[in-house]
Amino acid sequence: MLEPDDGDVLASAQPWAMQLVLHDPRSSAETPRPTHLAACEAAASAAVRLLDDDRSRPDGPWHERVARWDGGPIRKVVRRARGVRWTATAQLPHVEVEAGGATVRAFVPAPLDHVPDLIARLQVAGTDLPDLGTSAPPVPGGLTVALTPHHRLTTGKAAAQCAHAAHLGWRMLPDLAAWRATGFAVRVLTPAPPLWPAVVRRSVLQVRDAGFTEVPPGTVTAAAWPFSGDA
Repeated sequence: MLEPDDGDVLASAQPWAMQLVLHDPRSSAETPRPTHLAACEAAASAAVRLLDDDRSRPDGPWHERVARWDGGPIRKVVRRARGVRWTATAQLPHVEVEAGGATVRAFVPAPLDHVPDLIARLQVAGTDLPDLGTSAPPVPGGLTVALTPHHRLTTGKAAAQCAHAAHLGWRMLPDLAAWRATGFAVRVLTPAPPLWPAVVRRSVLQVRDAGFTEVPPGTVTAAAWPFSGDA
């Protein structure tokens, strides 16, 4: 169930955002911290799974909020949580994705003045993972996202950009059924700077950043294309 003040939420004039929360446990032999690339891949898949969820469709309980947000700027905020704070967020409407050892929850969008307290208290700044990790293997029907090599993005920023790319793919790709059949698999690459122009040329969609954080406005932060067997 959503909060009982849905009317007030929908009437808010504040910007809307999807909140993405990364599980970032204290590193140990049993539970190592997730890698940067795994967090990006999990965030991207989680955002699209929420968009495509039955509960987000016209007769579903999430539809009004998802449609309101999807009809405007597709802002996403990435936070991190561990321990009891991570456990507590499970009671809020969300979908959860595990990819490569990273777990991300995507929450039903809301205006910035109605972010639930359980999420609002979680850290946004400094969400950065020290281990780059390796890209997931390619999956036929999946989406490949490449991140710009010309700007250093924190994990939180990079994960949001990958989620934006996946969101645009969900809107634009002609064979959505094939991607859906993979569970909305996403592979994130970090190409070398000399390869970036060719990556952008081959891509079918690009994310241009609004410039609120970390990069100048208009920067192409991510480029994506469906896996076709050669990349």
